Amino acid sequence: MKIPATWRGRTGLIVSDAFIKLLLFDVLWCMGTTFRAMSDIGLYINAILAALIIGLVYVVTRRFWVAISALFIVDGILIANLMYCRTYFTAIPLDSYLLAGNLSDFTASVVDSMRWLDIILPLSTIAAWVIGRRIRNIFPRHFTLCYLATLAAMAIIATLTALCRGGFRAHYSRLQESCYYTTCTTPIYTVGGSAIYDLISGNSRTLDTEGRERLEAWMQAKEQLRPHKPLPDSIPGRDNLVIILCESLESWVIDREIDGVTITPVLDSLIADSTTFYAPNVLTQVAAGRSIDCQLLLNAGMLPMQSSVYSMRYPQNRYFTLNQALAEKNGARSYILTCDKPIVWNQEPIARAFGIDTLLTRSSWRNDEMVGNPAKLSDGSFMRQAVEKMRNGEIWPVGENAFMQFVTYSGHNPFRLPEQLRTVTFSDRFPDRMRDYMMMAHYTDSSIGTLISYLRSRPDYDRTLIVITGDHEGLAMDRPLILDDPDARGIVSPGQFTPLIILNSPVAGRYDGILGQADIYPTLLNLMKLDTYQWKGMGQSILDPNKVPFAISSMTGELVGDTTAIPAPLFDNIRSARSISDLIISTDALRSGKDD
Repeated sequence: MKIPATWRGRTGLIVSDAFIKLLLFDVLWCMGTTFRAMSDIGLYINAILAALIIGLVYVVTRRFWVAISALFIVDGILIANLMYCRTYFTAIPLDSYLLAGNLSDFTASVVDSMRWLDIILPLSTIAAWVIGRRIRNIFPRHFTLCYLATLAAMAIIATLTALCRGGFRAHYSRLQESCYYTTCTTPIYTVGGSAIYDLISGNSRTLDTEGRERLEAWMQAKEQLRPHKPLPDSIPGRDNLVIILCESLESWVIDREIDGVTITPVLDSLIADSTTFYAPNVLTQVAAGRSIDCQLLLNAGMLPMQSSVYSMRYPQNRYFTLNQALAEKNGARSYILTCDKPIVWNQEPIARAFGIDTLLTRSSWRNDEMVGNPAKLSDGSFMRQAVEKMRNGEIWPVGENAFMQFVTYSGHNPFRLPEQLRTVTFSDRFPDRMRDYMMMAHYTDSSIGTLISYLRSRPDYDRTLIVITGDHEGLAMDRPLILDDPDARGIVSPGQFTPLIILNSPVAGRYDGILGQADIYPTLLNLMKLDTYQWKGMGQSILDPNKVPFAISSMTGELVGDTTAIPAPLFDNIRSARSISDLIISTDALRSGKDD
């Protein structure tokens, strides 16, 4: 069969290369997530449409070098999204393209997310350039009209395919909420489709009647199915709350001895204390926002957005938070301490959104001992200087009720601790990344010991609840590679669990069931005796005997835990929590309550 003149020559070459490139991207994406998307007809229809759109550059300009340049730009966008997916399991949110300057703060992590296979994409462009130089231009009569007609026909097919599934936006949203297809959205609809979804899903800033009815129905169902239950009056509360968010801390390193070395001796001793409450199986529920999503989960009891980062898209929102609940109860002053710049993840406006009184960032510290690339203040120096400021009364002077949140940094991927700070070593029979992670965990553990020692010396320690947890899991897509090693298997957890360690808890003990990070907020409401606060969060306290021991990952949509005996209404309420949280954030639905 003779190929039509329109598709002979460089036009067909450019479109073919773009289509192959998009399929290669899908394969690389699915290698780290799931190959379910590859069986969806929409993937191929949308890839053809996207390839035709890319080829339009050549049709309009009729300049081969311009078309090749466009293909290289596409390569860059696709590779950037692959790198992003390897940490966040999603495409780059539309807002984040404007934050490229922030990458200077995460250089090591960016380099670490690269893979040699990614070079296939630009190599395909180079191949097209080499072949195209030997092919003459063919622009038959009505060339542009024929091309546009083909493009329009493909657009109609893609539109009809989406309409058969309820429409693009509805189908995309369903995929995001599915435990099996949450990472399939970008391969099926391409990177461009993900950007379009971000754009249209963020347009509305008002809560319409339908949205309000949906929100109210969900809240009523939650109150009936998962009511917040206060602890008995005989159990005392606490006046001060200290939260230590440890960068990338996972549970498997705790209470673990390797090669005769105890990885976290400080945390191990704290867990053994008779006044400690410990839950080792906290499922990571952060999404694209990572650390800042953790603050949303713990401080405000809400789940991250489905396709964007709340701190970047809606930094002006207002939330009900633990620190404000504590301020209402006893006038507590609130502090967030971080060694990052205030612009990283928009930490400064989010501190305002949470009602934080004082934010200490990079410029607040002597940057005398640095870790990472680019270098940031080490956990050891961070904790020593924080203790110094508290001793001097610069922050949390004795006699003041306080909410304190420490955000550490040293445990950030790729976990490379400078030689002079290494106090332990592990056998080279383990994968390098695993050994680096264990050494870093040991170092952060020691740094936490400095802070805990000081807190225990304060006269208000008995009135202080101290929470230690990981802001999220750390190994991301390195986990499968590590677990392939026989020496690592059985040590490194296949699950994405962070620990929850609560010191000086009025309820001591251990919870071995599965919980999500969203369940920490209502648990702390219980322990702090803040149960009358108007916002109870989207999770459920693990001190409630009716708590169902399962959670849903925001990154993968995976259901973790036992769901066999869960009634359908309860399961649906928990599963739809994230879309409701997205609705609340995108419409700033809590502001009216804050302004009352």
